[in-house]
Amino acid sequence: MALLWGGVDCQELAEKFGTPLYVYDTGIIRARCRELRETFLSRWENTRVRYACKAFHTRAMSKLIADEGLGLDVVSMGELYTALSADFPPERIEMNGNAKSHEEISYAIRSNVGRIIVDHPDELPVIARYAKERGRAQKIMIRVAPGVDAHTHAYISTGQTGSKFGFPLDVAEGSMLRQAITYAMQSEHIDLRGLHFHVGSQLFDTDDYTKSLAKIIELMRDLKHIMNFTTHELNVGGGFGAVINPSKPHMPSALYTDAMMTLLHKKCKEYGLEIPRVIIEPGRWIVSEACITLYRVENIKELPGVTYIAVNGGMSDNPRYALYQAEYEAAAVKDPGAAPYDRDGGTHVSIVGKCCESGDILIENAKIMRLEPGDIIGLYNSGAYTFSMSGNYNCLARPAVVFVENGQARVVVERQSLEDLVRGQVI
Repeated sequence: MALLWGGVDCQELAEKFGTPLYVYDTGIIRARCRELRETFLSRWENTRVRYACKAFHTRAMSKLIADEGLGLDVVSMGELYTALSADFPPERIEMNGNAKSHEEISYAIRSNVGRIIVDHPDELPVIARYAKERGRAQKIMIRVAPGVDAHTHAYISTGQTGSKFGFPLDVAEGSMLRQAITYAMQSEHIDLRGLHFHVGSQLFDTDDYTKSLAKIIELMRDLKHIMNFTTHELNVGGGFGAVINPSKPHMPSALYTDAMMTLLHKKCKEYGLEIPRVIIEPGRWIVSEACITLYRVENIKELPGVTYIAVNGGMSDNPRYALYQAEYEAAAVKDPGAAPYDRDGGTHVSIVGKCCESGDILIENAKIMRLEPGDIIGLYNSGAYTFSMSGNYNCLARPAVVFVENGQARVVVERQSLEDLVRGQVI
C-alpha cells in the first residue's frame, strides 16, 4: 500500500518535486491550532498563543498562522521580516532572543511589534531610545530563568541555572533583575507588561512546567511586595513534546496548559495577586508531526555488524541527530507497513546522509524493510528545526517545501538551484 500524506501519494510527490523534499500536511497544522483555541484560548480567560516560528518559518506558514488567529514569536530580524512580508499583523508578534542587535531592536520598534522580550539589561536603554524616536512607549516583557533543569537533552534545556537565556531570579538590592525592572518602571518610553520564561523543549510531562511556574509566581509575589510591580502578563513558553511514532496519538496541549493554569489560579488567589494574561509559545508541537521528509536511496553498503542505507540528503537538510541525537522513524514509501529488514539478527541498519561527516546520520538502528537503490523513504516527525536549520554544507542545495491538504499539493519554497548556491559570491 502506498504512503499517503495529506491525501497525496508520496511516491508521486517525490517524482514530481524531487528529493529531498519537506512535505507538510497543513490539515494537521490547522488541527493543532484549532486544538489550542478550543482547549486553551476558549477554556481559559485572558490568554494568547504565539507560534514559536523558529521551528519552521516561511511566508506561507506565516499566512497560515495569521489565518488561524494566532500570533508569532520571532527571534531575529530575518524571522520578523519574513512574517511582515506575508502581511502578518505586527501587533501579534513578539520579538525574542538573547543577543539582539541595535538594528534588530530598532526594526522591531519601527515595525510596531506587540512585545519585545528583554533578555539582557543593555537592551533597555536601546529600546527606550528608539521608542522615544517614535514618540511612544514600547511594551516589553522581561525573560527570567526559573532555575529548573528540564528532563530533556542539555542542548534544548533553557531554564536551568546558568542558562544563557534570561535574568536570574534574584531580586535582592542591586541584582540584575531588580535593576532592570527599576529602569523599565522609571522610563516613560518603556511599558513593562510582565515576565517571560521557557523551560526547554521536548517535555513529555508537566513536572518541569509546574516547578518552574511555582517559582515564577513566588517571584511575582516578591516583586509586588518589594517593588510594587504588578505582573500583568506572563509568558510561560512552549516546549510541548512531539511524538516520534506517527501511529501514536499526539500529546494533548491541555495536559500542559491545564496543569499550569490550575496552579496559577490557585497560587495567585493564595498570594492575593491578580491573575495575569497568560501567553504560550508552542512551536515544534504545532509543526513537527505534520511533516514527512522524502529521500531517495542512493546505495546500500553491507558491512560486518552494520548496513548503511545512504540517501541523497542528510545533515545539510536535517542536522538534528548530529546536534543532539534527535530520534526519528522512517518507512519505505512503496510499502510503509512492511516488516523491518534484519540481515542476521545482530546487524544494525543505519540511514545515513551524503555529507562528508561520520556524524551525518538520520537514524541509527532503523526499523525498515529491505530497500533497493532508487527507493523513496519518508522520515516521519521531521517538521521542526529541519528546514529552519538546513544549510549548504558540501554545497548541497536546500530542498523544496510542499504543502499538502485534501489531496492537493503546492510548492511554498522552491528548491535551491546551483545558481542560488553562488548568488552573492564575487571573484
